[in-house]
Formats: sequence, C-alpha cells, structure tokens
Amino acid sequence: MSWNASSNAAPWWSTLAFRLTAGYALAGLCLVFLATASLYLVLLSELEKSTDLFLADKLNVVRTLLRERPQDWEGLREEIELESAARRYEQFYIRLLGERSTPLLTTPGMAEQLDLSLLARQTQSRPGHPFFMKGTHGQTFWVTSALAEVGSPSTRTDIIEIAIDISLREEFLARYRRWFLAVLLGCFAIFPLIGYQVARHGIRPVEEIATTAQHISSTNLRERILPEGYPFELASLADTFNKMLDRLEESFERISRFSADIAHDLRTPVNNIRGEAEVALARARTVDEYRDVLGSCLEEAVRLSDLISDLLFLARAESPLTHLHRERVNVAELLDGVRDYYEASAEDGGISLTTTAGTEPVIAELDRTLVQRAVGNLVSNAVAHTPSGGSIVLGTTVETGAEASTVRIEVSDTGEGIPPDAMPRVFDRFYRVDTSRSQASGGTGLGLAIVQSIMLLHGGDVEIASQLGQGTRVTLSIPVSGPR
Repeated sequence: MSWNASSNAAPWWSTLAFRLTAGYALAGLCLVFLATASLYLVLLSELEKSTDLFLADKLNVVRTLLRERPQDWEGLREEIELESAARRYEQFYIRLLGERSTPLLTTPGMAEQLDLSLLARQTQSRPGHPFFMKGTHGQTFWVTSALAEVGSPSTRTDIIEIAIDISLREEFLARYRRWFLAVLLGCFAIFPLIGYQVARHGIRPVEEIATTAQHISSTNLRERILPEGYPFELASLADTFNKMLDRLEESFERISRFSADIAHDLRTPVNNIRGEAEVALARARTVDEYRDVLGSCLEEAVRLSDLISDLLFLARAESPLTHLHRERVNVAELLDGVRDYYEASAEDGGISLTTTAGTEPVIAELDRTLVQRAVGNLVSNAVAHTPSGGSIVLGTTVETGAEASTVRIEVSDTGEGIPPDAMPRVFDRFYRVDTSRSQASGGTGLGLAIVQSIMLLHGGDVEIASQLGQGTRVTLSIPVSGPR
C-alpha cells in the first residue's frame, strides 16, 4: 500500500496519511469494541437478572406452601417434582431437606445431574448465597439455598436447595463472544482500508497545494491554487497561499524595478566621471581645464555618495535590529531648525518658508536626527517643485485620542502638485514623477521612501494629498510616547 508519493523522503509511519488512517482505524475499533462490549454486558446482566428472578420466585412459592399448607404434599410434589420435567430449556432441580438434612422431596433426575453430597457441603458453607457448580455431565448450574419455616406458627425449619441448568445460556454467551471476536477481527481488517481511503481523499487537496508550491520559483510566481471544491479550511488555506504568492510576485517585481533603478542611477554618475576623465586625458589641457574636470567629477562623486548613503539607510531601516535613539524633543523647535537650514535656498528661489505652531510646546519622544531628515526631505522636495513666488509652510499639532496622543507634522506648499495617476507610487524607491530623470533635477527618487521608513520606525505613518497646479501637503503622524 502506497501512503504518499513523497514518502521516499520520510518513513511511511510518519506520513499524515498513515497517522490519519491509524486514528480513524483506532477510533472505529474502539467504538465497535465499546458498543459490542456494552451490548454483551447488558445481555449478561439481563440473563442473570432473569435467572435470579426465577430462582427467587421458585423459593417464594415453595416457602409459601410450606408456611401456609405444610400438609399439602401433593402441591409440594407438583411444584418440586413435576414442573421441572415440563421445562425443555433451563431445567431446574429442587431438593427439600428436613431435620438433620433428611431429603423430603427431590426433583427426579437431580441425583444424576448433580453430586448431591457436594451440593450439600457447598450450600452449608455459604447459605443464601448463589454460586456456580459443575454438574456430573459437565453442565453449569446456578445454585442457591434458603431456609423455610414450616407451618404457621412455625413447627420446624426445612432447607430448600434449588439449581438451574444454565448451560444453554453459557453456550449462547460463548457464541456471542465468538461473534464479537469475529466482528473485531473483521473491523481490524476493514477499518484501516476505509480509513486509508478517507485519509487519502482528505489530504488530496494538501498534496495539490504542495504540488503547486513545488512549481513555484523566482522565475515562476504566477502559479495559483484553485480552491473550488475544497473544504472550507483548505479553501481558506489556498486563498491565504494565493495572497502570499500575490505579495511575493509584487515584491519580486518591485525588487526587479529597484535593481534596474539602482543600476541606472549608479551607472549614470560613474559613466559621467569616466567620460570626463577620458576626455580630459585625450590631450594636454590647461590647469583651469583640469580644475573644471575635477570639479565636475567631484559633483558626480558627491551625487554617487549621497545615493549610496540613502540606500544604506533604507537597508538599515528595514532591519529588525534597528534601534531608535529616542529623546524628548520640542517639535516646534525642530521645525524652526529645519526652516533655518533651508531658508537660504528658499530665498534664492523666491519662495517663502515659514513655520506655524501654537503657544503650547509640542513634546514627543522621537529620534531627533531621523525626524529632522524626514522633514528636511519634504522641504527639499517642496523647494524643488515650488515656483518663484510660492510658499512653504511647516506646522505641528497634537491630536489627542482615546488611547494615546499623536503629533502631526505638516509640510505644505503651493507648488506644481502631483498627478493623480502618480499618487499610488510616490513612496516607491527611485520613482520620480518627472520621468526624464534629468541630472539637473538632482533627485534620486528615494526621498519619500526614506520619509516613510522613518515613520514606520517610529510606529507612525505618512499621508500625502496633492492637486495639480495647487500644491501638495504631506502629514507625518508620530505617537507622542514611544513603546514601553
């Protein structure tokens, strides 16, 4: 019997099919055993109860005759000698003993069926207690004895011994036990087969999921599991698996685009440096010409260095080992510092750069350097995309919620705005709304990705709203207190 197509990698007894089969078979066998054993015990109890009631009834009849009609020997003889002969099954025998154990009446044939002397000894050793006794021909008897008062008032006390042949009952119970054993043996042979079929049918969807998973690789992420017809639990598993594959496919596509963007943005400054160096070395040049070439190469090297620094920062930000250096910071003062830093470049572009804050200080536990970098990236983008005569405003507020308070930092401008079709991708790495990638713009497309990473590190988030020709507003939300 083959348990699993992949069982070559593991012992057959460790497979899920074997465990389910064993569980089904054991459960079925236990159920059949308990049911049959319960029926057997109930049957045995009812047969014993019936025999005990019969013995009690006979003893009561004989006692009544001895007490109320002690001279009615015909009635006693009929009860003791004649009624037993009329029974075909479960014949019984009665012996009435008088004083000094003298036999008064005995059912015919009792001496041939039972050792009367042994019977007398055993009834004397346990009077009134039923017991089993073997007959002279191997039959099984259920025997009891009792004292009977003779006359009313009593003149003497006789002994009644009664034995009923239960051989047929024992044979019936023996047949039942053999049938019980045959049923168990049949179930022992059949239940594993049934359990195996049930187990195989039950784990077939799991095998199909495993087969689909085996076909998935970095170059083939389009495989999906069709959950139609699966049980609810496995359909839910298949749906979860498909969603995981969707995320993986999206991640691989993003990584591919990311790798292509890295290659492009690294190759451009390197090619510029190489081209300028080759041109400079093509012939002898003056000192000023060499100075211009070196200055241009330095600009490209700075651009390359900034790009590498941004990439390293993003890599560290995604590491689970990254820790923030939190401190209590006055957010309004932090925004004033950012404004002072970018004020000169804003004035050069004819842009008004201001901050707004309430009278109360806004204090939060955050990493000052990282938040300054996030706000600085936003201001730098705003300066680059706001025409002369425009304005940029930095503001902060505190929003108090039911569980915690949140600091909101807003950077809004009156610049060009962002097209609606570009909004879903503005936080993607290397994504630029301006697809020309002009060197004059100086951007790497990592600014907003860095802002988002910094907010995630603080347990906050970033939102952006924009309209073409009217400007953009970016909101940073940071919990007032860091995690405890």
